[in-house]
Amino acid sequence: MEKLIPFTIIDLAKVTNHRSGEIKFGEKMMTIPKGIDPASFLKTSEAKYVLFGIPEDIGVRANYGRPGTASAWDSAIGSIANIQHNRFCKGSQILVLGKLDVCEEMKDVEHLNFNNVNDRTKLSQLVEKIDKEVSHIIFTIINSGKTPIIIGGGHNNSYGNIKGTALAKGKSINAINFDAHSDFRILEGRHSGNGFSYAYEEGFLKKYFIFGLHENYTSKSVLDIIKKIEDRVRYNTYDSINIRKEKNFNQELIHALEFIQNDSYGIEIDLDAIPNIESSAMTLSGFSIEELRQFVTYFGKNKNASYLHICEGAPDLGEEKNNHLIGKLIGYLVTDFIKSHNSIEPS
Repeated sequence: MEKLIPFTIIDLAKVTNHRSGEIKFGEKMMTIPKGIDPASFLKTSEAKYVLFGIPEDIGVRANYGRPGTASAWDSAIGSIANIQHNRFCKGSQILVLGKLDVCEEMKDVEHLNFNNVNDRTKLSQLVEKIDKEVSHIIFTIINSGKTPIIIGGGHNNSYGNIKGTALAKGKSINAINFDAHSDFRILEGRHSGNGFSYAYEEGFLKKYFIFGLHENYTSKSVLDIIKKIEDRVRYNTYDSINIRKEKNFNQELIHALEFIQNDSYGIEIDLDAIPNIESSAMTLSGFSIEELRQFVTYFGKNKNASYLHICEGAPDLGEEKNNHLIGKLIGYLVTDFIKSHNSIEPS
């Protein structure tokens, strides 16, 4: 894992606010000891969950989105470190692995313009480079018997998550995506809008369910493609559930799980599905935070839930006084997933 920047015990101490009479996650979470090979330590660690950050927005830029998703990891880890360690959820179950080193790639994109054909090619090539690193790290985490919780970056990283998991499992996997968009667009060079279609085309993604598509922002061509392969790719729409009330939210959770639960699956969360959350494609209409938390809890409570990925949040795009709130939201989702996954009875 050459492109990993390990999160140290010193890093953890810096973001943990100690208070007398309280125990914070940051006082209990594990890190990789200095001088120890991360892959080797993962295999022997007692932690069940591994936090991994992807501080990039290259895939978002390549998809005409607003840059800023690179800041989600720092915001999230600061919030997670200050969650209370108690009977409901324990920080000692978590190992903070660190973040992907994308410093060089982020410098390379500073002056690239997606409207320029040559720049667009360069952006896609950089996304492909990140794909390889993400898939390798996810493979290593899952191969060590741990469950990855991936934070940050654009939804381009769904590809690396799916590929890495599939390679570790030795077969294609399924995915459930809480998203306003399908991210199943044409294979036109890698970006944040086609991570799932590339994973599907290359055989890493078996079944795919998109939960809560926004009808106004899904093209006819994507809908036509999905219709042809509806035995493997299905969706529901936010409009049909919460606007027209043609479908019931809880029943749709059941239908989606029935579609994917027979194989290992990844849980993908795009924060641009939540109203007024600073993201690459911010929305004013969408599911509530409570519904998102219920979604994560429901799909996390299954032995085939193999990873959680929370992406597209962009704290730096908001007002400075509020940019910790996305990190706090991510903290809720992380602990919701852990609590539900912990409740699975051993088979």
